[in-house]
Amino acid sequence: MYLSPDFVVIGSGIAGLRAAIALAPLGRVLILTKAEPTESNTGYAQGGIAVALGDDDSPDLHAADTIKAGDGLCDEAAVRVLVEQGLPYVQELVDWGTRFDRDGDGRLSRGREAAHSVRRVLHAGDATGREIARVLWTRVSELKSVETANHALVTGLLVENDRVVGVRFHDQLGFPRDARATATLLATGGAGRVFRETTNPQVATGDGVALAFHAGARVADLEFIQFHPTALNVPGAPRFLISEALRGDGGRLINGRGQAFMTRYHPDGDLAPRDVVARSIVREMNMTGGSVFLSLAHLDADYVTKRFPTIADMCRQVRLDLAHDPIPVGPAAHYVMGGVDTDQWGRTSIPGLFAAGEVACTGVHGANRLASNSLLEGLVFGARAATAMQDAPSAAPLAGNRRYAVRPPPIADQRSPLTTTDVRDLMWKSVGLFRTREGMEGAVAKLEASYAAHRDALDSARADDADAWKQFNLVTVARLIARAALGRLESRGAHYRDDFPEHDDIHWKTHVVDDFTL
Repeated sequence: MYLSPDFVVIGSGIAGLRAAIALAPLGRVLILTKAEPTESNTGYAQGGIAVALGDDDSPDLHAADTIKAGDGLCDEAAVRVLVEQGLPYVQELVDWGTRFDRDGDGRLSRGREAAHSVRRVLHAGDATGREIARVLWTRVSELKSVETANHALVTGLLVENDRVVGVRFHDQLGFPRDARATATLLATGGAGRVFRETTNPQVATGDGVALAFHAGARVADLEFIQFHPTALNVPGAPRFLISEALRGDGGRLINGRGQAFMTRYHPDGDLAPRDVVARSIVREMNMTGGSVFLSLAHLDADYVTKRFPTIADMCRQVRLDLAHDPIPVGPAAHYVMGGVDTDQWGRTSIPGLFAAGEVACTGVHGANRLASNSLLEGLVFGARAATAMQDAPSAAPLAGNRRYAVRPPPIADQRSPLTTTDVRDLMWKSVGLFRTREGMEGAVAKLEASYAAHRDALDSARADDADAWKQFNLVTVARLIARAALGRLESRGAHYRDDFPEHDDIHWKTHVVDDFTL
């Protein structure tokens, strides 16, 4: 195992793997994974990867759709990078053997999803992320300069003279290790497990955000959590993602009376932006007192089962027929638009530390991510971070306007640790789709007390106590999300406050940041 690699990559999703491939010719690369190497949010991405390849499309149009979905907060320069450089990087995936679906004439098949003005989403059935990960892992496995440490518990970043010089972790046998490196990349994915209802896998607990924050790095826009509108909503079953691609291919949301309802909430109906659809589903449930369903019964049954085999199989496991039965759905935490504050090259506010993919906040998604831009983001910015890591001394400047998150008064002696279940329930209830000052003030107070208690508990815990570290990271990220949400006194994109239901561009067309050093 390389304990003095040139580069450390924490995470094995699309951003980390693409970075490792680019770094391999430049030196020794150590990839640290939290679980099995293939367990990441990338593998759970169903819908596809958005890219402007069609004759009726262009990077300008893709950028316009992305900016519109971002609800006034997108960094437009970062968006240009995404949509323009996405073209060659996706073509690279094709050249490497990614098995995207093709039409009868052999051309790449393009699907449509919410808030896209044209069909531009490349897909591999309904398991696009898994197929891309397969191709990237195949290439990584052939690189002799890349080594992977699985089931590694990363407990901190090594900081010397205000610079990150590596990581501290415990290997799968529990032995402590320090890996010193010229540059370290956080590619740890998202934090959906902070919420009770989520489409994310068990590993998505926001570890990268917590690591960066405790090292003194800025984090930004963490109030913007995307709640996917259609997760499987069957009691006792996992909140399995029901891809937006089903609605893009004609699926309809209906209430318990069999009535389509989305046009009452938005002119784009079932293909309205995700935040609108998610809130509309909850409002429809409250109004009718019943469930909401996704129906594909009006579509060709053979097409449905062939186009969406993974989802059809999951439905069969809970005794539902995707092609014929109404599928009960509801919102669930899906994606974090905010994260570790970076520039367009993945540089954070601390020299030597980089971030890419969902853990990072380039501003490319603004307040609400456009569907199927996530895999593209990891691909493009993972590669760009690798380029910047060759010149590791640089740090990111402050980008645009910034406001600092709400800082509650110091916690007194009363310190009460919340369990993981407590945290997830609290966040879903008080910092979920509909937010209020009262609910979030209560959540912040509990999370501040719990954060202090968990921090104290780590002092007496075994250094390799994985559960203690996971709980601490989860509470850390929940606390950061709640503080940012409490501070933004408006509604924008995925952040909706019942007490401030309108935009306030005069005061809040800005980014909320948090910094451990303040």
